[in-house]
Formats: sequence, C-alpha cells, structure tokens
Amino acid sequence: MAIWDSRFNKKLSSSALKFSSSIEIDKRLFSEDIEASIAHVKMLSKQKIISKIDSSEIVEGLSEIKNEIKSGKLKIDWRNEDIHSVIEERLIKKIGETGKKLHTARSRNDQIAVDEKLFLRNEIKKNLKLVSLLQKSLLKKAIFYNGTIISGYTHLQRAQPILFSHHLLAYVEMLQRDKERFSDSVSRVNLSPLGASAFAGTSLPIDRKYAARLLKFDDIQFNSIDAVSDRDSVIETISNLSIVMMHLSRLSEELIIWSSQEFSFASFDDSFATGSSLMPQKKNPDIAELIRGKTGRVYGALIGILTLMKSLPLAYNRDMQEDKFHLFNAIDTVTESIQVMTELINHTTFAKGRFEKELNGDLTLSTDIADYLVKKNIPFRKAHNISGKIVAHCTSQKIRLNEISLQTFKKFSDKFENDIFDLLNPKTSIKNKKSLGSTSFVEVDRQITYWKQILLKDKSRKNK
Repeated sequence: MAIWDSRFNKKLSSSALKFSSSIEIDKRLFSEDIEASIAHVKMLSKQKIISKIDSSEIVEGLSEIKNEIKSGKLKIDWRNEDIHSVIEERLIKKIGETGKKLHTARSRNDQIAVDEKLFLRNEIKKNLKLVSLLQKSLLKKAIFYNGTIISGYTHLQRAQPILFSHHLLAYVEMLQRDKERFSDSVSRVNLSPLGASAFAGTSLPIDRKYAARLLKFDDIQFNSIDAVSDRDSVIETISNLSIVMMHLSRLSEELIIWSSQEFSFASFDDSFATGSSLMPQKKNPDIAELIRGKTGRVYGALIGILTLMKSLPLAYNRDMQEDKFHLFNAIDTVTESIQVMTELINHTTFAKGRFEKELNGDLTLSTDIADYLVKKNIPFRKAHNISGKIVAHCTSQKIRLNEISLQTFKKFSDKFENDIFDLLNPKTSIKNKKSLGSTSFVEVDRQITYWKQILLKDKSRKNK
C-alpha cells in the first residue's frame, strides 16, 4: 500500500507505478533525506508535537536505515515509488506505529525540496574544490613554461606574440569566475523549504527556523508556496555547470588543435591518448574530444530543466520529479570532466621552442610598428595605415618585416630609424607591453605571483 492511497478504491496499476516511480533516480538522495528527517523529528520533539521518547526511537531507526542503504542490505527496486516512501515504510516496519509519526507536519513536496537543497550545497562545495585543483594544474604549467613564446590568435589567425603562460592563466581566470558563481549561488541554495508542507504551511506549531539551523541553513524560504514550487537553485546550478563545461570545451578545442601535426605544440602522455583501429600511426586526442562532446549533455540538461519549469502553475506539479534527471546528469558530467581535464593537463607537455624562432620578424609584429610610429607622434589611424602597407609589401615580396631595409621603411614614413629593427622580434614585442594584465614578462610574473597567493592561500580577489 502506498503512503497516499487511503482514499482510493483501487491500487495503482503496475504500468502506472513503473512509469511514475522515481526511485531509480532519487534513491541517490537517501542520505540527504534521512538528514532532513532527523532534523524534522528533533524539531517536532522540541515543539512537543511528539514525545522525546518517540523522537529518539525514530532518529535511531533512521540512522540504522541509512547504514542499511549504504551497505546494500536494504534492497530497492522500481516497485518502491520514491526514496521518501522507502525510508518511511522501512522505519514503520522497524519500529512500528511510532514510525508513522515521522511525516507529521510535512509533505513530500517540502521533503524533496529540502533534500535537493542539501544535495546542491554538498555538490557545490565538491565542485569548488575540483575547479581549484584544475586551476592549480594550469598554474603549475604556467610556472614551468614561463618565458615560452607562442603566437596568440584572434579568428584563429596569428595575431601577436604572447607568453604561453599568459594564455594558460586566461583559463585560470575563467575558472575563478566559475568558482565565484558557485560561491555566490550558495546564498540562494542555503535557504530551507522544510516546514512549507504541501504548499500552504501547517496548523501544527512547528519551528521552521530551528529545523533550518539544525541543517545548517542560513534561513528559511519564507513563502510556503514558493518554497515547494521553486527550482531556481537547480536551474542556477546547472547554468553554472554549463559555463564550466563551456570553458573546459574551449580548452579541449585548443589542446586538440595544438596536438595536431600542423601545430606540433602539445603532446599527450600515451596514457591519455588513443590510437586507430586501422591507422597504426595515429595518436588521437580522444579525452579532450570527449570533454568537448559531453558539453552538449550539460547544455541539454539546462534546456531540459528550463523547459520543464517554464509553464508550471503554482505550486507543486509532478512534472518537477524530472528535475533530478537533469541535475544529476549535469553534476556527474561536469564532475567527471573537471577531474579528467586536470589529469590530462598534468599529462601534457608543450614544445617550448616551437614558435619563437618562427615569429622573429613575423607579420604578427606589425602592431609593434604602428605603436612605434605613434611614439613618433603620428596619429594611430595613420600609423595603422602605414603598417598595413608595409604588411602588404612583405606579402607581395614574400619577405619578413626584419628583411626590409631602412631605406624601404623610409619610403613608407620618414619617421623610421635604425631603432625599428630592435622591435622586430617576439621577445622585445612582449617586453614592451606596458598595460596591467598584459602579456609582458613583468606582468605575467605578477599574475603568477598573484595566483600562487590565491590558490595556495585562498586570499580575496579584492587586492588584485
């Protein structure tokens, strides 16, 4: 008999039960469900709604059930409607009539809402730690390869010489924003819906704030209707996870490109690459490709939960049972992807000398020519035009910038002197960058020092 079917004359058909059962998904919340139930029962006892003896017996029974589920002793299958029913029915079987007092002043509506809040809070903490580990791996690579020069790109076209460390630290910045979004969302996650009951509250003298404190919530969700019908925290978490995956996918894309023979810049350890069943020479970047591919799963979860909630009237609707499918899918995909990306970065080497010689006198230094002319008091737009004509000359003559004679330079502008040739190498280009946060050697050293403090001592970003 289901816990709700006393007003029905017929049992739910097996096909309807199988279709409506959520146990295979929400059984994952057993620990959170028991934690919330224990807090609820303690509150009922404090408010003298049930006796202290009954409360102690229920709490002890719930603790035993938690161990039974953990050990696999308590078997769960699709015939169980949901995790709440499994636990309550097992409790009644263990301790008898007293177990029937567990659900006093509570509905499965506020019960699942509080379970999800507890789950989200734990998963956010876990992901904050995982993202920090990935940041540390990227930082270690930035330190090891500090001084390595590469070409920076815009539109996937060579743009200007930069330090590879600067490029890696861009991802550290991205991931820091991801952590900040997670941390910020905790203030909204950490509000307790417990005690909202079905949606209208209860006539029994419960103490919602006491139960919230037991569960280490900051406060309660005040409006009882909103408390049971709200899934904003689920949506926000999946949204944050989607942004994390977007960042991982961008990094994956670059690793894939860099590992190609055409770039010959990144090399994966054999333990993080695969071969071809047909072509013996192949070393494929499958791990990075899979992370890039799995991004679609998380985006799908976000669209799924938004679509699920977009037209639901207040308050609770059974549609909302589907939210956990999207949440768990997103959480698991991102957690696994962050972990494997961290390992992949740790097992990837980069060719330090790949670009520097190639960039000597390269057209990517043409912006430095424009800046040179600006310092000679030529307006930037005119300086840009002159530099563009020099690039066109090099292209037509198939020569590098440092292969142009001073006499030829002077044909484009009489402001050119011999000192122009000092600029036409990537090291000088990088060294001459002056702006805060630029790719200059000094600024990248500064960024590395900053991130060492942040990631090793977890200091505030306010001092940046």
